[in-house]
Amino acid sequence: MAWYNKKETGNDIVLSSRVRLARNLEGYPFGSRLSGEQAKEIIDKVGGLLEASGFEKIDFSAISPTEAGALYEKHYVSREFVGKKTPHALMLSETCGLAVMLCEEDHVRIQCLLSGLALEEAYKNAVAVDDRLDGELAIAYSDKLGYLTHCPTNLGTAMRASVMMFLPALTMAGRIPALMNRLSKIGLTIRGFCGEGTEAGGSLYQISNQITLGITEEQTLKKLSDAVKQITESENELRALITPEKNPKIVDRICRAEGILRHAYLLTSDEFLTYYSDVRLGIALGILESITYKNLDSLLFEVMPCGLALSEGKVNLDERERDRIRAKRVKDTL
Repeated sequence: MAWYNKKETGNDIVLSSRVRLARNLEGYPFGSRLSGEQAKEIIDKVGGLLEASGFEKIDFSAISPTEAGALYEKHYVSREFVGKKTPHALMLSETCGLAVMLCEEDHVRIQCLLSGLALEEAYKNAVAVDDRLDGELAIAYSDKLGYLTHCPTNLGTAMRASVMMFLPALTMAGRIPALMNRLSKIGLTIRGFCGEGTEAGGSLYQISNQITLGITEEQTLKKLSDAVKQITESENELRALITPEKNPKIVDRICRAEGILRHAYLLTSDEFLTYYSDVRLGIALGILESITYKNLDSLLFEVMPCGLALSEGKVNLDERERDRIRAKRVKDTL
Protein backbone atom coordinates (compact mmCIF):
# COMPACT_ATOMS: atom_id res chain seq x y z
CA MET A 1 0.00 0.00 0.00
CA ALA A 2 1.35 3.41 -0.92
CA TRP A 3 -0.21 6.16 1.16
CA TYR A 4 1.64 8.88 -0.70
CA ASN A 5 0.26 10.49 -3.85
CA LYS A 6 1.66 8.49 -6.77
CA LYS A 7 0.15 10.73 -9.45
CA GLU A 8 2.38 13.11 -11.34
CA THR A 9 -0.47 15.52 -12.02
CA GLY A 10 -3.49 16.76 -10.10
CA ASN A 11 -3.54 17.60 -6.41
CA ASP A 12 0.06 17.58 -5.16
CA ILE A 13 -1.01 19.06 -1.81
CA VAL A 14 -3.08 16.14 -0.46
CA LEU A 15 -0.88 13.06 -0.15
CA SER A 16 -3.28 10.64 1.49
CA SER A 17 -6.66 10.07 3.14
CA ARG A 18 -7.42 7.91 6.16
CA VAL A 19 -10.58 6.78 7.93
CA ARG A 20 -10.37 4.94 11.25
CA LEU A 21 -13.24 3.25 13.10
CA ALA A 22 -12.93 2.22 16.76
CA ARG A 23 -15.01 -0.75 17.90
CA ASN A 24 -15.28 -2.85 21.08
CA LEU A 25 -16.84 -6.25 21.71
CA GLU A 26 -19.62 -6.72 24.23
CA GLY A 27 -18.75 -8.90 27.22
CA TYR A 28 -15.12 -7.76 27.45
CA PRO A 29 -13.65 -4.91 29.54
CA PHE A 30 -12.01 -2.00 27.76
CA GLY A 31 -8.33 -2.10 26.87
CA SER A 32 -6.80 -0.94 30.18
CA ARG A 33 -8.64 -3.71 32.10
CA LEU A 34 -8.29 -6.41 29.46
CA SER A 35 -6.40 -9.51 30.61
CA GLY A 36 -3.94 -11.35 28.41
CA GLU A 37 -6.33 -14.27 27.97
CA GLN A 38 -9.21 -11.98 27.03
CA ALA A 39 -6.99 -10.17 24.51
CA LYS A 40 -6.10 -13.53 22.93
CA GLU A 41 -9.80 -14.42 22.70
CA ILE A 42 -10.56 -11.17 20.88
CA ILE A 43 -7.62 -11.67 18.52
CA ASP A 44 -8.81 -15.20 17.74
CA LYS A 45 -12.43 -14.13 17.16
CA VAL A 46 -11.83 -11.02 15.07
CA GLY A 47 -8.63 -12.25 13.47
CA GLY A 48 -10.29 -15.48 12.35
CA LEU A 49 -13.08 -13.59 10.59
CA LEU A 50 -10.64 -11.27 8.84
CA GLU A 51 -8.25 -14.05 7.85
CA ALA A 52 -11.21 -15.75 6.17
CA SER A 53 -11.71 -12.50 4.23
CA GLY A 54 -8.13 -12.47 2.94
CA PHE A 55 -6.34 -10.45 5.64
CA GLU A 56 -2.80 -11.32 6.71
CA LYS A 57 -2.28 -11.70 10.46
CA ILE A 58 0.83 -10.22 12.06
CA ASP A 59 1.31 -11.28 15.70
CA PHE A 60 3.31 -8.53 17.40
CA SER A 61 4.66 -10.95 19.99
CA ALA A 62 6.39 -12.83 17.18
CA ILE A 63 8.16 -9.94 15.42
CA SER A 64 11.22 -7.86 16.32
CA PRO A 65 11.06 -4.25 17.58
CA THR A 66 12.59 -3.19 14.25
CA GLU A 67 9.83 -4.95 12.27
CA ALA A 68 7.19 -3.40 14.54
CA GLY A 69 8.82 0.02 14.12
CA ALA A 70 8.75 -0.29 10.34
CA LEU A 71 4.98 -0.91 10.45
CA TYR A 72 4.62 2.26 12.53
CA GLU A 73 6.74 4.21 10.04
CA LYS A 74 4.37 3.07 7.28
CA HIS A 75 1.41 4.38 9.34
CA TYR A 76 -0.14 0.91 9.66
CA VAL A 77 -0.10 1.05 13.48
CA SER A 78 0.16 3.62 16.25
CA ARG A 79 3.17 4.29 18.46
CA GLU A 80 1.18 3.02 21.47
CA PHE A 81 0.39 -0.22 19.64
CA VAL A 82 4.10 -0.89 19.01
CA GLY A 83 4.90 -0.49 22.70
CA LYS A 84 2.10 -2.66 24.16
CA LYS A 85 3.14 -5.58 26.36
CA THR A 86 -0.16 -7.50 26.35
CA PRO A 87 -1.18 -9.63 23.29
CA HIS A 88 -1.96 -7.57 20.20
CA ALA A 89 -2.00 -8.21 16.45
CA LEU A 90 -2.33 -6.44 13.13
CA MET A 91 -4.61 -7.64 10.34
CA LEU A 92 -3.42 -6.34 6.97
CA SER A 93 -4.99 -6.16 3.51
CA GLU A 94 -2.61 -3.93 1.57
CA THR A 95 -4.42 -4.13 -1.78
CA CYS A 96 -7.44 -2.37 -0.23
CA GLY A 97 -5.37 -0.07 1.99
CA LEU A 98 -6.78 -1.74 5.11
CA ALA A 99 -5.02 -2.26 8.44
CA VAL A 100 -6.90 -3.44 11.53
CA MET A 101 -5.27 -3.15 14.96
CA LEU A 102 -6.52 -5.72 17.48
CA CYS A 103 -6.28 -4.88 21.19
CA GLU A 104 -4.81 -1.40 21.01
CA GLU A 105 -6.68 1.19 23.11
CA ASP A 106 -9.93 -0.29 21.76
CA HIS A 107 -10.50 -3.94 20.94
CA VAL A 108 -10.67 -3.23 17.19
CA ARG A 109 -9.42 -0.26 15.20
CA ILE A 110 -10.25 -0.48 11.51
CA GLN A 111 -8.17 1.82 9.33
CA CYS A 112 -8.22 2.46 5.60
CA LEU A 113 -5.38 4.52 4.16
CA LEU A 114 -5.41 5.55 0.50
CA SER A 115 -3.30 7.89 -1.63
CA GLY A 116 -4.61 11.30 -2.64
CA LEU A 117 -7.93 12.86 -1.63
CA ALA A 118 -10.08 9.73 -1.27
CA LEU A 119 -12.07 10.11 1.94
CA GLU A 120 -15.29 8.62 0.57
CA GLU A 121 -13.50 5.53 -0.77
CA ALA A 122 -11.53 5.09 2.46
CA TYR A 123 -14.77 5.33 4.45
CA LYS A 124 -16.49 2.81 2.19
CA ASN A 125 -13.63 0.30 2.58
CA ALA A 126 -13.55 0.68 6.36
CA VAL A 127 -17.32 0.30 6.66
CA ALA A 128 -17.20 -2.92 4.62
CA VAL A 129 -14.91 -4.43 7.28
CA ASP A 130 -17.09 -3.02 10.06
CA ASP A 131 -20.20 -4.59 8.52
CA ARG A 132 -18.42 -7.94 8.26
CA LEU A 133 -17.58 -7.89 11.98
CA ASP A 134 -20.96 -6.50 13.04
CA GLY A 135 -22.69 -9.35 11.24
CA GLU A 136 -20.82 -11.97 13.29
CA LEU A 137 -19.96 -10.32 16.61
CA ALA A 138 -21.78 -8.29 19.28
CA ILE A 139 -20.37 -4.75 19.07
CA ALA A 140 -20.66 -2.46 22.12
CA TYR A 141 -23.23 0.19 21.19
CA SER A 142 -25.61 2.55 22.98
CA ASP A 143 -28.72 4.08 21.44
CA LYS A 144 -27.92 7.28 23.37
CA LEU A 145 -24.13 7.49 23.00
CA GLY A 146 -23.44 5.53 19.81
CA TYR A 147 -20.38 3.26 19.68
CA LEU A 148 -18.83 2.75 23.11
CA THR A 149 -15.08 3.36 23.26
CA HIS A 150 -12.23 3.29 25.75
CA CYS A 151 -11.74 7.06 25.47
CA PRO A 152 -14.88 9.22 25.89
CA THR A 153 -13.68 11.58 23.14
CA ASN A 154 -14.38 8.83 20.58
CA LEU A 155 -17.98 8.14 21.62
CA GLY A 156 -20.63 8.45 18.93
CA THR A 157 -19.43 7.56 15.47
CA ALA A 158 -16.02 6.51 16.90
CA MET A 159 -14.64 7.66 13.55
CA ARG A 160 -11.51 9.67 12.92
CA ALA A 161 -11.05 10.89 9.37
CA SER A 162 -7.87 12.63 8.29
CA VAL A 163 -5.88 13.80 5.31
CA MET A 164 -2.13 14.22 5.02
CA MET A 165 -1.37 17.61 3.48
CA PHE A 166 1.88 19.09 2.19
CA LEU A 167 1.85 22.78 3.17
CA PRO A 168 5.32 24.32 2.70
CA ALA A 169 4.11 27.77 1.60
CA LEU A 170 1.75 28.17 4.57
CA THR A 171 4.55 26.94 6.84
CA MET A 172 7.12 29.40 5.49
CA ALA A 173 4.58 32.24 5.74
CA GLY A 174 3.95 31.44 9.41
CA ARG A 175 0.25 30.78 8.79
CA ILE A 176 -0.05 27.38 10.51
CA PRO A 177 -0.88 28.70 14.04
CA ALA A 178 -3.73 30.83 12.64
CA LEU A 179 -4.95 27.85 10.62
CA MET A 180 -4.95 25.69 13.74
CA ASN A 181 -7.06 28.27 15.53
CA ARG A 182 -9.61 28.48 12.70
CA LEU A 183 -9.91 24.72 12.38
CA SER A 184 -10.39 24.18 16.11
CA LYS A 185 -13.47 26.40 15.99
CA ILE A 186 -15.17 23.99 13.57
CA GLY A 187 -14.14 20.79 15.34
CA LEU A 188 -11.01 19.97 13.32
CA THR A 189 -7.38 19.75 14.38
CA ILE A 190 -3.85 19.66 12.91
CA ARG A 191 -1.25 17.09 13.93
CA GLY A 192 2.27 16.32 12.81
CA PHE A 193 3.58 13.84 10.26
CA CYS A 194 3.11 10.79 12.51
CA GLY A 195 -0.07 11.90 14.27
CA GLU A 196 -0.86 13.15 17.75
CA GLY A 197 2.08 14.56 19.68
CA THR A 198 4.46 14.66 16.71
CA GLU A 199 6.03 17.53 14.82
CA ALA A 200 5.23 18.51 11.24
CA GLY A 201 8.41 17.24 9.64
CA GLY A 202 8.69 17.92 5.93
CA SER A 203 5.82 20.47 6.08
CA LEU A 204 3.47 17.48 6.33
CA TYR A 205 0.33 17.85 8.42
CA GLN A 206 -2.60 15.61 9.31
CA ILE A 207 -5.92 17.45 9.31
CA SER A 208 -8.57 15.47 11.19
CA ASN A 209 -11.87 15.71 13.03
CA GLN A 210 -12.04 16.16 16.81
CA ILE A 211 -15.78 15.66 17.30
CA THR A 212 -17.44 12.24 17.06
CA LEU A 213 -20.54 12.71 19.23
CA GLY A 214 -23.70 14.37 17.89
CA ILE A 215 -22.53 14.35 14.27
CA THR A 216 -22.89 11.77 11.51
CA GLU A 217 -20.04 10.17 9.57
CA GLU A 218 -21.25 11.88 6.38
CA GLN A 219 -21.24 15.31 8.06
CA THR A 220 -17.71 14.72 9.33
CA LEU A 221 -16.42 13.74 5.89
CA LYS A 222 -18.04 16.78 4.26
CA LYS A 223 -16.68 19.18 6.87
CA LEU A 224 -13.18 17.79 6.44
CA SER A 225 -13.39 17.80 2.63
CA ASP A 226 -14.57 21.43 2.59
CA ALA A 227 -11.73 22.45 4.91
CA VAL A 228 -9.17 20.64 2.74
CA LYS A 229 -10.38 22.53 -0.34
CA GLN A 230 -10.04 25.89 1.44
CA ILE A 231 -6.56 25.04 2.77
CA THR A 232 -5.50 23.93 -0.70
CA GLU A 233 -6.62 27.27 -2.15
CA SER A 234 -4.65 29.19 0.49
CA GLU A 235 -1.53 27.10 -0.12
CA ASN A 236 -1.76 27.61 -3.89
CA GLU A 237 -2.21 31.37 -3.51
CA LEU A 238 1.03 31.60 -1.51
CA ARG A 239 2.90 29.28 -3.87
CA ALA A 240 2.05 31.59 -6.77
CA LEU A 241 4.16 34.27 -5.07
CA ILE A 242 7.29 32.12 -5.08
CA THR A 243 9.16 33.04 -8.25
CA PRO A 244 12.85 33.75 -8.99
CA GLU A 245 11.97 37.44 -9.30
CA LYS A 246 9.90 37.76 -6.10
CA ASN A 247 11.57 35.18 -3.85
CA PRO A 248 15.09 34.37 -5.08
CA LYS A 249 16.16 33.17 -1.62
CA ILE A 250 13.48 30.48 -1.54
CA VAL A 251 14.36 29.37 -5.07
CA ASP A 252 18.02 29.20 -4.05
CA ARG A 253 17.05 27.18 -0.97
CA ILE A 254 15.18 24.70 -3.17
CA CYS A 255 18.14 24.26 -5.50
CA ARG A 256 20.54 23.81 -2.59
CA ALA A 257 18.25 21.18 -1.06
CA GLU A 258 18.31 19.20 -4.29
CA GLY A 259 22.09 19.38 -4.34
CA ILE A 260 22.37 18.07 -0.79
CA LEU A 261 19.98 15.16 -1.40
CA ARG A 262 21.86 14.20 -4.55
CA HIS A 263 25.37 14.45 -3.10
CA ALA A 264 25.34 14.14 0.71
CA TYR A 265 27.53 11.39 2.17
CA LEU A 266 25.69 11.38 5.53
CA LEU A 267 22.01 12.22 5.99
CA THR A 268 19.89 12.04 9.15
CA SER A 269 16.15 11.39 8.94
CA ASP A 270 15.41 14.91 10.23
CA GLU A 271 17.68 16.41 7.57
CA PHE A 272 15.98 14.32 4.91
CA LEU A 273 12.53 15.65 5.92
CA THR A 274 13.78 19.25 5.81
CA TYR A 275 15.25 18.89 2.32
CA TYR A 276 12.32 16.72 1.21
CA SER A 277 9.98 19.66 1.85
CA ASP A 278 12.09 22.08 -0.19
CA VAL A 279 12.60 19.67 -3.09
CA ARG A 280 8.93 18.68 -3.22
CA LEU A 281 7.98 22.35 -3.37
CA GLY A 282 10.50 22.78 -6.17
CA ILE A 283 8.78 20.01 -8.15
CA ALA A 284 5.37 21.64 -7.60
CA LEU A 285 6.64 25.02 -8.79
CA GLY A 286 8.35 23.58 -11.86
CA ILE A 287 11.77 24.65 -10.60
CA LEU A 288 13.02 21.05 -10.41
CA GLU A 289 12.07 18.89 -13.40
CA SER A 290 14.37 15.88 -13.05
CA ILE A 291 12.75 14.49 -9.87
CA THR A 292 9.26 12.96 -9.68
CA TYR A 293 6.78 12.96 -6.80
CA LYS A 294 6.69 9.16 -6.95
CA ASN A 295 10.44 8.76 -6.40
CA LEU A 296 10.65 11.43 -3.72
CA ASP A 297 7.55 10.35 -1.77
CA SER A 298 8.53 6.68 -1.81
CA LEU A 299 11.58 7.65 0.23
CA LEU A 300 9.43 8.95 3.08
CA PHE A 301 9.26 5.52 4.68
CA GLU A 302 12.09 3.75 2.83
CA VAL A 303 14.74 5.84 4.58
CA MET A 304 13.20 5.97 8.05
CA PRO A 305 15.32 4.15 10.70
CA CYS A 306 13.44 0.84 11.01
CA GLY A 307 12.52 0.56 7.34
CA LEU A 308 16.11 1.23 6.37
CA ALA A 309 17.43 -1.42 8.78
CA LEU A 310 15.01 -4.04 7.44
CA SER A 311 15.85 -3.30 3.81
CA GLU A 312 19.52 -3.84 4.66
CA GLY A 313 18.69 -7.14 6.36
CA LYS A 314 19.92 -5.91 9.73
CA VAL A 315 17.93 -5.70 12.97
CA ASN A 316 20.14 -2.88 14.24
CA LEU A 317 22.24 -0.33 12.41
CA ASP A 318 24.84 1.96 13.91
CA GLU A 319 23.56 5.55 13.66
CA ARG A 320 26.47 6.74 11.52
CA GLU A 321 26.18 3.72 9.23
CA ARG A 322 22.44 4.32 8.94
CA ASP A 323 23.02 7.94 7.93
CA ARG A 324 25.52 6.83 5.28
CA ILE A 325 23.15 4.20 3.85
CA ARG A 326 20.27 6.68 3.90
CA ALA A 327 22.28 9.23 1.91
CA LYS A 328 23.24 6.60 -0.65
CA ARG A 329 19.64 5.34 -0.93
CA VAL A 330 18.36 8.87 -1.55
CA LYS A 331 21.09 9.57 -4.11
CA ASP A 332 20.41 6.32 -5.98
CA THR A 333 16.63 6.90 -6.02
CA LEU A 334 16.86 10.46 -7.29
